[in-house]
Amino acid sequence: MEPRSARLQRLVRELLKFGAVGGAGVLVNLGVFNLVRNLSDLPVVRASIIATIVAIVFNYVGFRYWTYRDRDRGGRTRELVLFLLFSAAGLVIENGLLYLATYGFGWDTPLQSNVFKFVGIGVATLFRFWSYRTWVFRALPAGEAVAGAAESILKQEPRRPAPRQRVP
Repeated sequence: MEPRSARLQRLVRELLKFGAVGGAGVLVNLGVFNLVRNLSDLPVVRASIIATIVAIVFNYVGFRYWTYRDRDRGGRTRELVLFLLFSAAGLVIENGLLYLATYGFGWDTPLQSNVFKFVGIGVATLFRFWSYRTWVFRALPAGEAVAGAAESILKQEPRRPAPRQRVP
């Protein structure tokens, strides 16, 4: 059993990486949302759904190849299906709040739309963090993690020493 401090450090590192990818994904999401809103006549929620889908693709790449690169890589199809399923649930949470604000309360100025889009992203992010780490990017058992790390080290090309230079 690993010490509590090591588990806490690993969780903090995971949260920071998740936050970095997620933060970049929020910028992508809001950027695409405002771009679509300003360049088209699509209703606010449809523009938001398009932006959310673009951000989901962006986030998958960041999570798989950076945040959770050390996690179980077996069953990529299963992982992608679960990621899309939980992302779709997050999409409903995120855009459901925007829908409620826009059509339920009539708050549909550009500022209000962005505020409620951002709030929806925040609530959906809590759900996504829990679901991705629990179901999608599962942690490897300790023995498999050590074996996987050893295997990746052995696959690396050995470093060659720098050529010696003559000193005059």
